[in-house]
Amino acid sequence: MVQSIDRAMSIIKLLASDNGEWWSISEIAYSLSLPVSTVHRLLNTLIQHQLVLQNADTKHYKLGSLWMEIGLRQLEKADYRTKAREVMAELAQQVEESIYFNIRDGMESIIIERVDSPTNVRIIDKIGLRIPLSIGAPNKTILANMPEEETQRIVKELLPSSKAKQSQLFDQLSLIKEQGYAVSYSERTDGTISVAAPVLDFNHQLVGAISIGVVQYRVSEERLSYLIHCIKKAAKEISTALGRT
Repeated sequence: MVQSIDRAMSIIKLLASDNGEWWSISEIAYSLSLPVSTVHRLLNTLIQHQLVLQNADTKHYKLGSLWMEIGLRQLEKADYRTKAREVMAELAQQVEESIYFNIRDGMESIIIERVDSPTNVRIIDKIGLRIPLSIGAPNKTILANMPEEETQRIVKELLPSSKAKQSQLFDQLSLIKEQGYAVSYSERTDGTISVAAPVLDFNHQLVGAISIGVVQYRVSEERLSYLIHCIKKAAKEISTALGRT
């Protein structure tokens, strides 16, 4: 039984090694130094469990769709909060500022994770705080990276009385999407700057936004450019950890 499992796994690894190409049974047997009869028996069992597919015309084999289903399920179970915090902790030490992770909830975002600045002068927003998606860099980052129709609907609902403000926000969101980050100045708290970038999952779908909260008087133009570089890098690292390629 153990030998059969080992051989079946060898077939699976071989089929997985060649970018989804189809293999003939003779090619599989030759590559693994196994009898054709043994390979045929194992392939039939793997086909029954949807782990391997056979082309009805050519009789060649490749991995079955069940592997993709299993992989996607595991990626969906990934604890993005834990993965985000690892990067956030490193970023907080690097830039010596407070770091936040926001996710969308309806027409608001919620802060679900925070790593405080190691310095005494720092911005602290509470975990669980809800903020409208039209306010602040992380929230606008989320709004900018949602499906366009949904973005338009939310903007119109959040700013129903002003076409001019809607147009202004749409322009901001377009720029945020294009440049891959957002910067806001005193939009929720006077004297502060927020720099944010989007986090995407394995399916390139929006997960949330990571941001740096900064006291404004400490930020020069050079410092701001550095923070933008750091937040984009951190967002990419979290996205990669969640399976984005």
